[in-house]
Amino acid sequence: MGISAEKVCRTCRRLGMKLYIKGEKCYTEKCPFEKRPFPPGQHGRTRRFFRFSDYGVRLAEKQKLKNHYFMREDQFRRFFDMALKWKGNTGSKFIELLERRLDNVVMKSGFASSLRQARQLVSHGHVKVNDQKVDIPSYIVDVGDIIRVEREFVDDSPVTKAPSWIELIDKNTAKIVRLPERKDFDLKIDENLIVEFYSR
Repeated sequence: MGISAEKVCRTCRRLGMKLYIKGEKCYTEKCPFEKRPFPPGQHGRTRRFFRFSDYGVRLAEKQKLKNHYFMREDQFRRFFDMALKWKGNTGSKFIELLERRLDNVVMKSGFASSLRQARQLVSHGHVKVNDQKVDIPSYIVDVGDIIRVEREFVDDSPVTKAPSWIELIDKNTAKIVRLPERKDFDLKIDENLIVEFYSR
């Protein structure tokens, strides 16, 4: 699943950016990135974040987005290859496809406090799409799809408000009312650098 649970906070600190991988904890004062906004390691407090080469800048941008979605490299690259087949801006389409992953939609709808928790809900068969059980976290939702999570597994205190492309019908049901757009994605990522990285 991309990176282990023990290393997620160190990943944010190493890349110099909060990636909101652990969900609820990232929005509190307990967030390690807020408490220690410097690179990890013995000498992290005394050194600044790295200045990357051109290649390093593109690699770091790719790593930020990949770790944000808690994905393995092969999964991440597969979605990029899918985006290449579409007309228009590859970077924007790439982010759209990543946002439409079922595990991400479950989290963005407020049904889980983190992407890891959302992925477990899907993998364990607690999520239905249009009344059909779907246990594949990478399943891509479409406009009009109804996503329902078994009520007993829904987080009663959602961390974030659902984006405008997701309509909450009730506490455990959501509907995709439109496709996500680049403006809906608020993480500071330059997707064009990721396109350049994979196109080199």
